[in-house]
Amino acid sequence: MTDLFQLFAVAAVVMGISQTIARERIFASLRARLGGKETWCGYLVSCPYCVSHYVAFVLVPLTGTYPIRVVVGGWVGSVLSWFLSSVLLSVIAAFFRVLFWFVDESQGLVRRRQRTEEEEIATKRVIRKQVEQQLPPEHRTESPPPAPH
Repeated sequence: MTDLFQLFAVAAVVMGISQTIARERIFASLRARLGGKETWCGYLVSCPYCVSHYVAFVLVPLTGTYPIRVVVGGWVGSVLSWFLSSVLLSVIAAFFRVLFWFVDESQGLVRRRQRTEEEEIATKRVIRKQVEQQLPPEHRTESPPPAPH
């Protein structure tokens, strides 16, 4: 059970770091310096899935998360185990990224709905003010602005 928890925990960390590097504003200058999505090198740091591989390649040996063990021995077996475990973590991180997108998108919908309601309220205020300005002074609800001295 601990191995399964570690697998998902490290995959979540891979997702978080790769999402931050590929999408967040803090790394925007790095992505721009590398050419953004228009260049090969820039695309490799602008794509969260691509970045997740590099992050997994580093985190697998640092955390000792090797869910895939191969039967080949020696350094070849070690490299294969490291590579395949890193790819597995990247794939799990991709599923986490999809879940994260749904949560983030639902939050975006809430923010858009709030913004729309605020815009509607502001529009109603402007319309009310225009209507009140067209009414004769005795029918206005607000007092007229003070006259200049």
